[in-house]
Amino acid sequence: MTPDSSSTPGNGERSGSGKSEKLLRSLAKHESVVLLSHVHPDPDSLGSMLGLRHLIKTRLKLPVIMVRDGLIGRAENQAMVQCLKLVLTPIEEIEWQPEQAVIMVDSQPKTGRHNLPETVKIHGVIDHHASGGDLAGVPFVDVRPNVGATATLVTGYLMDQRLVPPPDVATALFYGIESELTGFPREASRLDDGASLLLYEHIDKDLLAQIRNARLPLSYFETLIQALQNSFIYDKLIVSWAGDLPQAELVAEIADFLIRFEEVEWSFCAGIYRDQLVMSMRTIHATGESASLLQQVVNGMGRAGGHDRRAGGSIPLESDAPSAIDAIRSTLRKRLLQVLDIDECRGQRLVSKKELIQNLQT
Repeated sequence: MTPDSSSTPGNGERSGSGKSEKLLRSLAKHESVVLLSHVHPDPDSLGSMLGLRHLIKTRLKLPVIMVRDGLIGRAENQAMVQCLKLVLTPIEEIEWQPEQAVIMVDSQPKTGRHNLPETVKIHGVIDHHASGGDLAGVPFVDVRPNVGATATLVTGYLMDQRLVPPPDVATALFYGIESELTGFPREASRLDDGASLLLYEHIDKDLLAQIRNARLPLSYFETLIQALQNSFIYDKLIVSWAGDLPQAELVAEIADFLIRFEEVEWSFCAGIYRDQLVMSMRTIHATGESASLLQQVVNGMGRAGGHDRRAGGSIPLESDAPSAIDAIRSTLRKRLLQVLDIDECRGQRLVSKKELIQNLQT
């Protein structure tokens, strides 16, 4: 990335379109900035917050707080925090002040995916999700669903300001983009590809390798086995039950894994994390409208959001009794079959009971 505001992310298209100047002007009158994302921040939100922090501190010299809403459980995400030495303040420890400018990154207000108090006024929203958040009255809004990653937008801000990111910032932004676009088919625009190419020159490749190849705990493999043993195929859909989860993000990892099965076009994984039933959905179709379909599935029960190819959601549990959980699972399965236009049928196990018993006996 050259320190030139005319730099382009690809095919001559400007990535920031002057948004960075508008953002900085709107922040200049504030005493500090608070950056927060959705619950259980992922690499895209973490990288975007770090990039924005660098932009604001460099140009405005304002103190910036990066917030962690919920736990960071996925091994790669934990490695990202540790390797890049990210300083994240738990949301419950923030003392909200009127002179702060609060910016939501990779998320939007009133979508049910954050724990921000309703009394806190939002100054800005920077996101790439078509999640339909409440943006009324927000002074600065940059929401572009046609872009694959929020980190791409933030990279564009740095380019507009002629700022070359230091290695930690470049690595965080690059991995944020990469983690959002690794599925097939890729949900990337020319801006995403251009931003990745420009960032790659400045990343710390050793740190990137550590993040990509993060060590996995025993609980990961235990949960994976549980999910595979409880995976059922319904025509073009595979549904997996992961049981009790050590971390909420595991359902997304399992859904990513199962969508690679050659006989299906849709994967769905659910499990219990604390007092929530969390779920993740994937499809091979570039225009699959996963988010809207999953919203139909959980309508009246919980919340969901995401993209055409990937979506996630959660349902609050009023009871942890097995019968109550089984009832929710049954409802989800029936609704999934309905929205995907699959006839009601008995699921076929991914791994047959006979094979499961034989494997346990050997």
